[in-house]
Amino acid sequence: MDIKHLRQKIRQQRCALGPAGQAIAARSLDSHLRGVADIANARHIGLYLVNDGEIDPALFMHWAFTQAKHCYLPVLSVDQGQPMKFAEIKPDSEFEPNRFGIPEPMVSAESLLDASKLDVVLLPLVAFDLKGNRIGMGGGFYDRTLEFTRQQPYDRRPKLIGLAHEFQYSSEIEPSPWDIPLDGIATEKRAILFKQ
Repeated sequence: MDIKHLRQKIRQQRCALGPAGQAIAARSLDSHLRGVADIANARHIGLYLVNDGEIDPALFMHWAFTQAKHCYLPVLSVDQGQPMKFAEIKPDSEFEPNRFGIPEPMVSAESLLDASKLDVVLLPLVAFDLKGNRIGMGGGFYDRTLEFTRQQPYDRRPKLIGLAHEFQYSSEIEPSPWDIPLDGIATEKRAILFKQ
């Protein structure tokens, strides 16, 4: 199946879960995320707000707030093709829609953080395999933003953990040269860190 049709199929499956199915998946995901030491011990965590049926990390984010962790959401650059930055959020943060209609924190440009300053980035995807490959939505936003990880030692860069519903698993994904590999994956069924 080509990538275009795979994206379409997965998006339909995600949206078909409905609110009840999404809530069950989110609770299980939260439990698995808390069980991964690299995530549970992180102080600065990049997350996302759900869009288009993605698995929801909001329960984990609320738990992180109670643990005095710092949570950040991606903010698109005004200049298309530039890496995303991350804005720290609080439970009372205000949001506005970006050019895709996805809510972003309303913060000053000076307060935005480079992804390199995070301990963990939990990122959405369309499909994943168990070798660290992912298929995103096709815009390349995370690949551009996380390109720097190719030059940094594993222990000195953020851990990149893809979040997905288990049915988004694909036995093998052929990566493109610009694709940034994941360090792990978490679904409602499991959490796995790949060997580095």
